Amino acid sequence: MNIAVLLSGGVDSSVVVHLLCEQGYKPSLFYIRIGRDDVEGMDCNMEEDWEMCTAVAHKYGLPLELVDLHRDYWEHVAAYAIDKIKRGFTPNPDVMCNKLIKFGVFEKRVGKDFDITATGHYATTHVIDGKTWLGTAVDPVKDQTDFLAQIDYLQVSKLMFPLGNLMKSEVRAAAERAKLPTAKRKDSQGICFLNNINYNDFVRHFLGEKEGDIIELETGRKLGKHKGFWFHTIGQRKGLGLSGGPWFVIRKDVEQNIVYVSNGYDNQKAYGNEFSMRDFHFITENPWQSNGEGVEVSFKIRHTPEFSTGRLYYDGAQCHLVSDEKIQGIAPGQFGVIYDKDHKLVIGSGEIMLADAQECS
Repeated sequence: MNIAVLLSGGVDSSVVVHLLCEQGYKPSLFYIRIGRDDVEGMDCNMEEDWEMCTAVAHKYGLPLELVDLHRDYWEHVAAYAIDKIKRGFTPNPDVMCNKLIKFGVFEKRVGKDFDITATGHYATTHVIDGKTWLGTAVDPVKDQTDFLAQIDYLQVSKLMFPLGNLMKSEVRAAAERAKLPTAKRKDSQGICFLNNINYNDFVRHFLGEKEGDIIELETGRKLGKHKGFWFHTIGQRKGLGLSGGPWFVIRKDVEQNIVYVSNGYDNQKAYGNEFSMRDFHFITENPWQSNGEGVEVSFKIRHTPEFSTGRLYYDGAQCHLVSDEKIQGIAPGQFGVIYDKDHKLVIGSGEIMLADAQECS
């Protein structure tokens, strides 16, 4: 089997190479460059990453190639993120990077020449009745299926996730046993272009600053100032600079540049139990028939180990989710990721568009 491995310079993808070589494969290795060297601090540690990739390739005697996709990334993924942020939404660049870059542009230009593309994502695949489904990983903390939920059937059917049945501790142990150069390297945090910089620094570079009011939702009382609504997300608690908390961001007025907050951990205005999703995307197929009662599902609206449960209503055009319990911080622009009720298979995802009085103005 002809295998391409997406190597990042981290421990996870390095262990993928090790495991494949142990099984007798000789994969070809590829490092995708998506950082910008023309903007200070946004080069994603490329030199260090490339050094690690080169060391792994040398250890196993495998070919390594750099694939420069930084223009595609910044024209599509980064531009998507900035556009959503300035409109008051909460984007997920990781989701779009996987869909458009790693398994999109890379597949069209390079991956098409290989039978399988293997990555260090924590996920699994399952063949059921001849069709490939995306499945969750054994390690609930590391599971990354919520970042993969916008890929399509053709993409998932060509992917291999060798780490999906391993705990992170087992991956680290395997790296140490194999004396991989990445064995002690820390995991990267969040989306690639934020590895070297603070989120606010990234947003500030593209959107600047504009002072606005922080107002208590219930009373209209002005509590303080912010430097732009785009630095704040629905459900945010930290970073508001307000005393007497906890304060949560409840909504944003994009036109007036106002951030509305509410006080208290149990404040019901910070919670909702239903939302609709635009452009819902079934990865493999819609496993249910439309019906007025909905179907039992589990779901996530952010990257957490826990799943929520509820009922999904699908009318052939739009999906609506009603949660069994109220959940905090539902925000337009987030992806609602839907799983089967046992949270083993990923059904698909859609962009949240309605969220119990938490719409952007």
